[in-house]
Amino acid sequence: MPILTTVVGSYPTPQWFFGQTSRTALRDAILVVLKTQELAGIDVIADGELNRFDPSHPETNGMIDYFVTKMDGIRSRYSITDIDQFRKDAGLTYRTDPAGIVIDAVTEGTLNLPRDYEFTKGLTERPLKFTCTGPHMLTKVLTDRYYSSREKLAMAIAEVLRRQMERIDASIVQIDEANISGHPEDREWALAAINHVLDGIRGTRAVHICFGNYGGQSVQKGFWKDLMPFLNGLKVDHLVLEFARRGYDELEAFQDLDPKIGLGLGVVDIKDNLIEPAELIAKRLEHAASVLGADRIPYIHPDCGFWMLQRSVADGKMRSLVNGRNLFEGRG
Repeated sequence: MPILTTVVGSYPTPQWFFGQTSRTALRDAILVVLKTQELAGIDVIADGELNRFDPSHPETNGMIDYFVTKMDGIRSRYSITDIDQFRKDAGLTYRTDPAGIVIDAVTEGTLNLPRDYEFTKGLTERPLKFTCTGPHMLTKVLTDRYYSSREKLAMAIAEVLRRQMERIDASIVQIDEANISGHPEDREWALAAINHVLDGIRGTRAVHICFGNYGGQSVQKGFWKDLMPFLNGLKVDHLVLEFARRGYDELEAFQDLDPKIGLGLGVVDIKDNLIEPAELIAKRLEHAASVLGADRIPYIHPDCGFWMLQRSVADGKMRSLVNGRNLFEGRG
């Protein structure tokens, strides 16, 4: 099977979109992102996560706040006591304040991810990827005053997300989990919640895991081998993993990955402005194929989202991604 190219999700926000709030401006911005990916030759494209981008708070990119501020049962105003509790038990050293306080049963509220997908679906004929922050990540950024159990809170969030995912017919639906990489001890309750969401996905099921990309920094520490029991427990078709920044010495650990799970290989470093030559992409892919077999690698992609890069850099990296794949496969 040919190796497909895709993106992880986010794309640099066009400068003219900052401060805009109209649906027309959003449509135009997403059209730019989709067409840019099409011109680069990306096989499975995404909306750049602009549907959840808040021009008034561009530094957060909407990965957390877009979800938790729309769900009912979560209060976005919090006290000093709430902050102290969050810092005591969150396990998120890079974040000083909670995203919200859980004060009641968590329900969908005004969250409407199917609407976001349908808005984008009408703007392209290419296969689409839809991304969604996962229940483990969302649970870890909240202070719980209601469930008194991370497992119960995670399952409540998972239920909300699953009901939304069931309505989305994207080619790939990707659950993003950027905290589990540093906390394999959360495996049991994280798996239950994430798999509950995955069970509701109609298309190809993917899970993206990285070691963080806030301010262009890695914010989690750990090793892929420590996550292997977690990875093998996922009800997923393929993983979307960070490698380019970390190097490929850990690839051998993935010989223990369940053969039913494909390995999406990160071959583009999004924490570096250097545009990798196609030859380097091909070399990275060739090395991974020699360790695991090319049949284990259905997708290649950047390590993480592009949103903190300049557009010219992101565009160049996408072209190299495609050209490197073509070089590896001997395409003209």
